[in-house]
Amino acid sequence: VSTDFALLLQSAANDTAASFRSEACSLIPEAWRFDCYPERGVVVTRELCEARNCCFIPASTASSSASRPSGKNGIPWCFYPPEFPSYSVVSLNDTLLGQKATLVKEVKTYYPGDILTVEVEMRYETDKRLRITDPSSSRFEVPISVPTVANKTESPDYIIELSKQPFGLVVKRRSTGAVLLNTTVAPLFYADQFLQFSTSLPTQFIYGLGEHRSTFLHDVHWNTLTMWARDVPPTEQTNLYGAHPFYLAMEDGGNAHGFFLLNSNAMDVVLQPAPALTWRTIGGILDFYIFLGPDPGSVVQQYVDVVGYPAMPVYWALGYHLCRWGYDTSNSTWEVVKSMRNYGIPQDVQWNDIDYMDKFMDFTYESKKFDTLPDLVRDLHAHNQRYVMILDPGISSTQPEGSYWPFDEGVKRGVFIKDAEGKTLIGKVWPGLTAYPDFSDEVTHEWWYDNLKMFHNKVAFDGLWIDMNEPSNFLDGSTSGCPSNNLENPPYTPGVLGGLLRAKTLCATAQQKQSIHYNMHSLYGLMEAKASASALKRIVAKRPFVISRSTFPSQGMYSGHWLGDNRSQWKDLYTSIAGMLTFNLLGIPLVGADVCGFSEETQEELCVRWTQLGAFYPFTRNHNAISVKPQDPTAFSPLARTAMKEALLLRYSLFPVLYTLFHHAHVHGHTVARPIMFEFPKDVKAYGIDKQFMWGKSLLVTPVLDPGVDYVDGYFPEGLWYDYYTGDCVTSKGEELRLNAPLDKINLHLREGSIVPTQAPNLTLWVSTGQPLHLVSALSQDGSASGDLFWDDGETIDTYETNQYAYIIFSIAQVLSFMFLFCLFASYITVESASFYGVKEKPSRVLVNSQDAPFTYRTNKVSSEFLLLLFF
Repeated sequence: VSTDFALLLQSAANDTAASFRSEACSLIPEAWRFDCYPERGVVVTRELCEARNCCFIPASTASSSASRPSGKNGIPWCFYPPEFPSYSVVSLNDTLLGQKATLVKEVKTYYPGDILTVEVEMRYETDKRLRITDPSSSRFEVPISVPTVANKTESPDYIIELSKQPFGLVVKRRSTGAVLLNTTVAPLFYADQFLQFSTSLPTQFIYGLGEHRSTFLHDVHWNTLTMWARDVPPTEQTNLYGAHPFYLAMEDGGNAHGFFLLNSNAMDVVLQPAPALTWRTIGGILDFYIFLGPDPGSVVQQYVDVVGYPAMPVYWALGYHLCRWGYDTSNSTWEVVKSMRNYGIPQDVQWNDIDYMDKFMDFTYESKKFDTLPDLVRDLHAHNQRYVMILDPGISSTQPEGSYWPFDEGVKRGVFIKDAEGKTLIGKVWPGLTAYPDFSDEVTHEWWYDNLKMFHNKVAFDGLWIDMNEPSNFLDGSTSGCPSNNLENPPYTPGVLGGLLRAKTLCATAQQKQSIHYNMHSLYGLMEAKASASALKRIVAKRPFVISRSTFPSQGMYSGHWLGDNRSQWKDLYTSIAGMLTFNLLGIPLVGADVCGFSEETQEELCVRWTQLGAFYPFTRNHNAISVKPQDPTAFSPLARTAMKEALLLRYSLFPVLYTLFHHAHVHGHTVARPIMFEFPKDVKAYGIDKQFMWGKSLLVTPVLDPGVDYVDGYFPEGLWYDYYTGDCVTSKGEELRLNAPLDKINLHLREGSIVPTQAPNLTLWVSTGQPLHLVSALSQDGSASGDLFWDDGETIDTYETNQYAYIIFSIAQVLSFMFLFCLFASYITVESASFYGVKEKPSRVLVNSQDAPFTYRTNKVSSEFLLLLFF
């Protein structure tokens, strides 16, 4: 009897505990439920969920027997209870840089390889930068250089609060109390191949987290963003070419902060409407930075201060680039160049895709169809134009021994990635079976340089387009497959396209100099870009020009990026703006999309509108695919051709503005193409805008993104805005306005208080940069304005660092004046004329250097064609 009674008591106790647990679970709001069963392809039942000691509540039905396919975006049915086992702080000590805590976990979780003791170091690196890392030396860490500090900052803008049982970190902004990080919302996981933590977010305004095709402002409604470099045309809800685990968040009141997880392994980033965010990665360590801003531009500056400032581009990189896959011969390529010249359409750079190669092999050119390629390049140079060629990393492995030096020499030097057995891993891309250079090895960099140098002696290329460097593979893994182990099939696989880490790339077990491919995969494009930029510096002795498809944090130091194989559709025209703005946040300002679209047939109206928008990409290239009609400007009707020409001439006239913006990106970490909300962080109506953008702080671009319209609606933040072409003034209270937009016009407005330097455009930037300056000034209400100009020879490496430049500040306060802060190149700068928008009364006379100067005045309050003959 006593035994039966004990069993009854135990059963009652279990029922009571279950009742309490069920009640505790039901009290967790849906928006705050953190997924306990994120695996994909599994139907999550109550039994599976409760085996993980988690709560199970179907979100869409009251049925207790309901189940949900795992890995789908939506409210998780299986989620962590408040008492889920996690780490506790057992010691906390001060260090020279901040604090160090030791964490211990008593109960193992459901992933193998639980690490039960973890150290956490909080480094107070600067007033506005906090680093929190696991100082483990036995695990993979991303091999990029980051700043080191000797002592902690004494007056940080942040406050750290530590929860000891269970462990959690709370980081607050000292000035407002805003919570920037709160990891107490869900348990910390630290297993060998599963690292996860979650945090609340101060608002739903989250940006960054590249590379994905989405709106600029991310959707926080159960949105999973996977990072693992992949060759795939831009597609929603898909991991694309690059991996950038950095986000910028806006706070109430207009402050902003940033968060960067320095980790290169495959990962999911989960946004949910609480709002909250979960980082879930399958390797490395948790090494993260918090940037305090407080404005969004400062957040980006602080981020690039860690990952590296963008390189200053060579001047011609900012001209118009023309390319296609399918020119078929060097002569037909040449004919397009000549046609562009004949129509007077600006072009600085001509490119070729893989069809220039002999059997698609790197460092070769087809001897019959492209026999005149060296002559074409010489002709380009004679016209102050440049040539860029494509290179893929895959090196043909099937040529007769002794006939293909890149492979033979690569084998000899041991530069290729090895499989798990130590043999050269063989995949397949355009030339057929291929080996993959290991750019994590300095020996490979020297081999890459030698190949480039030898080919440059045949074809004097000026820049490199590095494609297929995710790296891409037409096979899954290799010709001999991949081993079956926990690297190829980890306990948890993030939501990568194809479901496997090796899908259309190399085996995760492949061996590289610095680590296994499991850790190094998403770094491949960065390391190839670094090798390419280094080689180009040695070959041409000028600033290197490299455009890469795959990217990773710090990429901007070595290359720009194009947004991949887009389509000739209006939707792609629109989404290119979000891509451009996101990469400016990520420290890669030299970015643009294929103008007019890469795949599918473009339409004339679309191509005109795209050329107008593309004229304001920091990097502008028209490129299309094989077997589709030509889409260079000369291929269209006279009306369309003229509209495209005018858009490009406008870009060339604004080169001094664009070049100066890149100087500020290089030196100060500024964005070039800039979200409106960066300049108006207190204007919440600007937070979601990705159909307009700014160049710097002065120019507002409002493109047409829809077919069949002759108008466009644009948002104008509060203040005065001047039509760039006419000087007509718009006074906005922070409102949307309808603008006239015939096919030959892209709307452009100057912000009050701005001065922008311009030049008469020409067919190449080499010619137009020699023209005198014309200043366009947009006066503020009090009659003041300012602007600046950075100028150098356009191609010498490190001119700013070696003081070989001029920097001029223009300002108006009753009088237009110039301040030369550094003037080595000032003798090359001539200001010939100026326009002033917003002059309220007609002046009786105008003096230039105490001499009368002719001028005109229009009744719409614009003083125009202010002819100044000034020589410095």
